[in-house]
Amino acid sequence: MQFGIFSVGDVTPDPTTGRTPSEAERIQAMVAIALKTEEVGLDVFATGEHHNPPFVPSSPTTMLGYIAARTERLILSTATTLITTNDPVKIAEDYAMLQHLAGGRLDLMLGRGNMGPVYPWFGQDIRNGIPLAYENYALLHRLWREDVVDWEGKFRTPLVGFTSTPRPLDGVPPFVWHGSIRSPEIAEQAAYYGDGFFHNNIFWPAEHVRRIVALYRRRFEHHGHGPADQAIVGLGGQTYMRKNSQDAVREFRPYFDHAPVYGGGPSLEEYMEQTPLTVGSPQQVIDRTLAFREVVGDYQRQLFLVDHAGLPLDTVLEQLDMLGELVVPVLRREFATNRLPNVPEAPVHPRVLAAQAARAAATARA
Repeated sequence: MQFGIFSVGDVTPDPTTGRTPSEAERIQAMVAIALKTEEVGLDVFATGEHHNPPFVPSSPTTMLGYIAARTERLILSTATTLITTNDPVKIAEDYAMLQHLAGGRLDLMLGRGNMGPVYPWFGQDIRNGIPLAYENYALLHRLWREDVVDWEGKFRTPLVGFTSTPRPLDGVPPFVWHGSIRSPEIAEQAAYYGDGFFHNNIFWPAEHVRRIVALYRRRFEHHGHGPADQAIVGLGGQTYMRKNSQDAVREFRPYFDHAPVYGGGPSLEEYMEQTPLTVGSPQQVIDRTLAFREVVGDYQRQLFLVDHAGLPLDTVLEQLDMLGELVVPVLRREFATNRLPNVPEAPVHPRVLAAQAARAAATARA
């Protein structure tokens, strides 16, 4: 099972000091977080894609390419690539290039994002959100698997005899997760292609997460990709830790109360009760995260959000130290216990390449 960090890259004032980091500081902080993620023994760093203040990660491939050059084993991902407003030809070429530069240490999560104004900024209509997600991914899927593509759709100009370059590394496209928090259509899309399904798991109650992941699993099996328990599932989660839970709650409360996505809504205690947000001791984070398996079954990837709401970089790095030392080693051991033997590991490039070679050898023998 993979563990890692995902960042939305918000630039938010620290409510305890009133200081707002500059864009340059926030960008460098995200790089520092990625490097720390590898240092403490986690597996994945994922960055969001946003094109509006107060967010800075408008160019995930640029950031991930830089991080790839400074890391050795960290898997680089997105925590959303906007499939609706990016040209699928550009996605195909940009991420194939990044896959080569990172030596295969790359996958990406596709989604529609959470900001409606981005659609007209890139010449699209938000009312076409789901059709754009369907059509653009259908083209991207072909561009990575066919050397020459003839294609015509509704939302972009046709392609005639087109080859995207570079071709995927070793002929293996980057693994794709389809990210959604509320749309059954996206769960169906992930299932249809046999791709992964990622639920960010930071806003919704457990019963909603259970239903949409169960839908994805059923449809994965329906489309002939294997039993439902072999579907590839990822979850997010939010944590803030201190040795004593009282200290964690006291320190995090002002960040929660003043964060744009939380402030003015439920109390911190209500939010923790109704969503997976865990503010407390490392053991509480362990217990809450292990309980996710009761909601979705065995799954392959767990990403934590730890750097939002104006938390200073030093504090975030402390959180990563605790995750790496006190939390994730226990989670690795406990999640491995009672894991069904037929549940697949998370796809990574060497594993997918080996499976492809084995299938080719079996076909040749037949």
